[in-house]
Amino acid sequence: MHPNPAFRPQQDDLAALFVREIGFAAIFAGTPDGPRVAHAPVVLGDDATTLQFHLARGNGLTKHLDGANALVVVQGPDAYISANWYADAAMAVPTWNYIAVEMEGTARKLDDGGLVAQLDALSALHEARVGESPPWTREKMDPNYFGRLTGAITGFEMRITAWRPTLKLSQNKPADERERLAAKVEASGHGAVAHLMRQLGGDKENI
Repeated sequence: MHPNPAFRPQQDDLAALFVREIGFAAIFAGTPDGPRVAHAPVVLGDDATTLQFHLARGNGLTKHLDGANALVVVQGPDAYISANWYADAAMAVPTWNYIAVEMEGTARKLDDGGLVAQLDALSALHEARVGESPPWTREKMDPNYFGRLTGAITGFEMRITAWRPTLKLSQNKPADERERLAAKVEASGHGAVAHLMRQLGGDKENI
Protein backbone atom coordinates (compact mmCIF):
# COMPACT_ATOMS: atom_id res chain seq x y z
CA MET A 1 0.00 0.00 0.00
CA HIS A 2 1.33 3.44 -0.93
CA PRO A 3 2.09 5.53 2.17
CA ASN A 4 0.60 8.77 0.78
CA PRO A 5 -2.96 9.16 2.18
CA ALA A 6 -3.95 11.06 -0.98
CA PHE A 7 -4.02 7.68 -2.71
CA ARG A 8 -6.60 6.08 -0.37
CA PRO A 9 -10.16 5.65 -1.68
CA GLN A 10 -12.61 7.64 0.45
CA GLN A 11 -15.60 5.79 -0.97
CA ASP A 12 -16.07 2.78 1.30
CA ASP A 13 -17.15 0.28 -1.34
CA LEU A 14 -14.71 1.28 -4.09
CA ALA A 15 -12.01 -1.26 -3.22
CA ALA A 16 -14.59 -4.06 -3.16
CA LEU A 17 -15.93 -2.85 -6.51
CA PHE A 18 -12.49 -3.19 -8.09
CA VAL A 19 -12.04 -6.68 -6.64
CA ARG A 20 -15.41 -7.76 -8.07
CA GLU A 21 -14.79 -6.18 -11.46
CA ILE A 22 -11.24 -7.49 -11.92
CA GLY A 23 -11.90 -10.87 -10.35
CA PHE A 24 -8.32 -12.22 -10.51
CA ALA A 25 -5.66 -12.10 -7.80
CA ALA A 26 -2.22 -13.08 -6.59
CA ILE A 27 -2.27 -15.03 -3.30
CA PHE A 28 0.85 -14.82 -1.13
CA ALA A 29 1.79 -16.80 1.99
CA GLY A 30 4.83 -18.10 3.78
CA THR A 31 5.64 -21.81 3.63
CA PRO A 32 8.42 -24.01 5.05
CA ASP A 33 9.93 -23.80 1.57
CA GLY A 34 9.92 -20.00 1.62
CA PRO A 35 7.39 -17.43 0.41
CA ARG A 36 5.07 -18.59 -2.37
CA VAL A 37 2.55 -16.92 -4.64
CA ALA A 38 -0.35 -18.38 -6.62
CA HIS A 39 -2.65 -16.74 -9.17
CA ALA A 40 -6.37 -17.46 -9.30
CA PRO A 41 -9.85 -16.11 -10.00
CA VAL A 42 -11.58 -14.91 -6.84
CA VAL A 43 -15.14 -14.53 -5.58
CA LEU A 44 -15.78 -11.76 -3.04
CA GLY A 45 -18.62 -12.48 -0.62
CA ASP A 46 -21.74 -10.34 -0.69
CA ASP A 47 -20.76 -8.57 2.53
CA ALA A 48 -17.11 -8.17 1.40
CA THR A 49 -15.80 -10.00 4.47
CA THR A 50 -14.75 -13.23 2.75
CA LEU A 51 -12.85 -14.07 -0.42
CA GLN A 52 -12.93 -17.48 -2.09
CA PHE A 53 -10.53 -19.02 -4.62
CA HIS A 54 -9.15 -22.40 -5.67
CA LEU A 55 -5.69 -23.69 -6.47
CA ALA A 56 -4.26 -26.78 -8.13
CA ARG A 57 -3.45 -29.41 -5.55
CA GLY A 58 0.09 -29.53 -6.91
CA ASN A 59 0.64 -25.81 -6.38
CA GLY A 60 3.50 -25.11 -3.96
CA LEU A 61 1.17 -23.06 -1.77
CA THR A 62 -1.84 -25.38 -1.55
CA LYS A 63 -0.71 -27.82 1.13
CA HIS A 64 0.40 -25.00 3.44
CA LEU A 65 -2.52 -22.60 3.09
CA ASP A 66 -5.18 -24.09 5.37
CA GLY A 67 -5.08 -22.03 8.58
CA ALA A 68 -2.32 -19.75 7.28
CA ASN A 69 -2.30 -15.98 7.17
CA ALA A 70 -2.46 -14.93 3.52
CA LEU A 71 -2.13 -11.74 1.54
CA VAL A 72 -4.23 -11.39 -1.61
CA VAL A 73 -3.52 -8.66 -4.16
CA VAL A 74 -5.83 -7.60 -6.98
CA GLN A 75 -4.20 -5.27 -9.47
CA GLY A 76 -6.01 -2.94 -11.83
CA PRO A 77 -4.75 -0.97 -14.81
CA ASP A 78 -1.44 0.88 -14.60
CA ALA A 79 0.60 3.30 -16.70
CA TYR A 80 4.00 4.98 -16.79
CA ILE A 81 4.04 8.76 -16.19
CA SER A 82 6.90 10.57 -17.93
CA ALA A 83 8.47 13.52 -16.14
CA ASN A 84 8.37 15.31 -19.49
CA TRP A 85 4.60 15.56 -19.19
CA TYR A 86 4.62 17.90 -16.18
CA ALA A 87 4.43 21.66 -16.60
CA ASP A 88 7.73 22.00 -14.74
CA ALA A 89 9.80 19.01 -15.83
CA ALA A 90 12.80 20.30 -13.86
CA MET A 91 10.86 19.67 -10.63
CA ALA A 92 9.43 16.27 -11.58
CA VAL A 93 10.51 12.65 -11.81
CA PRO A 94 9.03 9.74 -13.74
CA THR A 95 6.47 7.71 -11.80
CA TRP A 96 3.75 5.12 -12.23
CA ASN A 97 -0.01 5.39 -11.77
CA TYR A 98 -1.81 2.22 -10.72
CA ILE A 99 -4.59 0.57 -8.79
CA ALA A 100 -3.89 -2.24 -6.32
CA VAL A 101 -6.09 -3.69 -3.58
CA GLU A 102 -4.48 -5.76 -0.82
CA MET A 103 -6.55 -8.00 1.46
CA GLU A 104 -5.19 -9.93 4.41
CA GLY A 105 -6.74 -12.74 6.42
CA THR A 106 -6.69 -16.38 7.47
CA ALA A 107 -7.44 -18.97 4.82
CA ARG A 108 -9.36 -22.18 5.43
CA LYS A 109 -9.88 -25.16 3.18
CA LEU A 110 -13.38 -25.64 1.76
CA ASP A 111 -15.11 -29.00 1.70
CA ASP A 112 -16.20 -30.53 -1.60
CA GLY A 113 -19.62 -28.87 -1.47
CA GLY A 114 -18.06 -25.47 -0.83
CA LEU A 115 -15.66 -25.92 -3.74
CA VAL A 116 -18.46 -26.86 -6.15
CA ALA A 117 -20.54 -23.89 -4.99
CA GLN A 118 -17.56 -21.62 -5.61
CA LEU A 119 -17.07 -22.99 -9.13
CA ASP A 120 -20.78 -22.53 -9.87
CA ALA A 121 -20.63 -18.93 -8.63
CA LEU A 122 -17.55 -18.20 -10.74
CA SER A 123 -18.99 -19.61 -13.94
CA ALA A 124 -22.39 -17.92 -13.42
CA LEU A 125 -20.73 -14.54 -12.87
CA HIS A 126 -18.40 -14.66 -15.84
CA GLU A 127 -20.79 -16.37 -18.26
CA ALA A 128 -23.19 -13.49 -17.61
CA ARG A 129 -20.42 -11.01 -18.35
CA VAL A 130 -19.47 -12.56 -21.66
CA GLY A 131 -23.12 -12.78 -22.66
CA GLU A 132 -23.32 -16.46 -23.54
CA SER A 133 -26.91 -17.58 -24.15
CA PRO A 134 -27.61 -20.08 -22.87
CA PRO A 135 -24.72 -19.79 -20.40
CA TRP A 136 -22.31 -22.63 -19.76
CA THR A 137 -23.06 -24.60 -16.58
CA ARG A 138 -21.47 -27.74 -15.15
CA GLU A 139 -24.64 -29.65 -16.06
CA LYS A 140 -23.18 -29.69 -19.60
CA MET A 141 -20.18 -31.69 -18.37
CA ASP A 142 -19.80 -35.42 -17.98
CA PRO A 143 -20.18 -35.88 -14.19
CA ASN A 144 -17.23 -38.27 -13.96
CA TYR A 145 -14.99 -35.87 -15.83
CA PHE A 146 -16.13 -33.00 -13.61
CA GLY A 147 -15.32 -35.10 -10.57
CA ARG A 148 -11.81 -35.85 -11.84
CA LEU A 149 -11.15 -32.16 -12.46
CA THR A 150 -12.43 -31.01 -9.08
CA GLY A 151 -10.33 -33.72 -7.48
CA ALA A 152 -7.25 -31.94 -8.82
CA ILE A 153 -8.00 -28.60 -7.14
CA THR A 154 -8.55 -27.33 -3.60
CA GLY A 155 -10.96 -24.57 -2.64
CA PHE A 156 -10.24 -21.94 0.01
CA GLU A 157 -12.05 -19.15 1.78
CA MET A 158 -10.18 -16.27 3.41
CA ARG A 159 -11.87 -14.17 6.07
CA ILE A 160 -10.67 -10.64 5.36
CA THR A 161 -9.26 -8.90 8.42
CA ALA A 162 -7.61 -5.95 6.65
CA TRP A 163 -8.11 -4.01 3.42
CA ARG A 164 -5.23 -1.92 2.04
CA PRO A 165 -6.21 -0.28 -1.25
CA THR A 166 -4.09 2.11 -3.32
CA LEU A 167 -5.53 4.27 -6.10
CA LYS A 168 -2.53 6.24 -7.32
CA LEU A 169 -4.03 8.48 -10.00
CA SER A 170 -2.20 11.81 -9.63
CA GLN A 171 -4.62 13.03 -6.95
CA ASN A 172 -1.74 14.98 -5.39
CA LYS A 173 -1.45 17.21 -8.48
CA PRO A 174 -3.48 20.33 -9.45
CA ALA A 175 -6.49 19.81 -11.71
CA ASP A 176 -4.83 21.22 -14.84
CA GLU A 177 -1.77 19.03 -14.28
CA ARG A 178 -3.94 15.95 -13.81
CA GLU A 179 -5.77 16.59 -17.07
CA ARG A 180 -2.49 17.12 -18.93
CA LEU A 181 -1.18 13.82 -17.54
CA ALA A 182 -4.44 12.00 -18.32
CA ALA A 183 -4.29 13.18 -21.94
CA LYS A 184 -0.71 11.94 -22.28
CA VAL A 185 -1.57 8.61 -20.63
CA GLU A 186 -4.48 8.19 -23.02
CA ALA A 187 -2.30 9.00 -26.02
CA SER A 188 0.22 6.38 -24.88
CA GLY A 189 -2.46 3.67 -25.15
CA HIS A 190 -3.63 3.42 -21.55
CA GLY A 191 -7.21 4.60 -21.89
CA ALA A 192 -8.47 2.82 -18.78
CA VAL A 193 -5.95 4.60 -16.54
CA ALA A 194 -6.72 7.96 -18.17
CA HIS A 195 -10.44 7.41 -17.61
CA LEU A 196 -9.89 6.58 -13.94
CA MET A 197 -7.62 9.60 -13.50
CA ARG A 198 -10.41 11.83 -14.77
CA GLN A 199 -13.17 10.11 -12.84
CA LEU A 200 -11.41 9.48 -9.53
CA GLY A 201 -8.25 11.53 -9.47
CA GLY A 202 -9.63 14.96 -8.86
CA ASP A 203 -12.96 14.66 -7.07
CA LYS A 204 -12.35 13.90 -3.40
CA GLU A 205 -16.01 12.93 -3.00
CA ASN A 206 -15.54 10.06 -5.44
CA ILE A 207 -12.04 8.86 -4.61
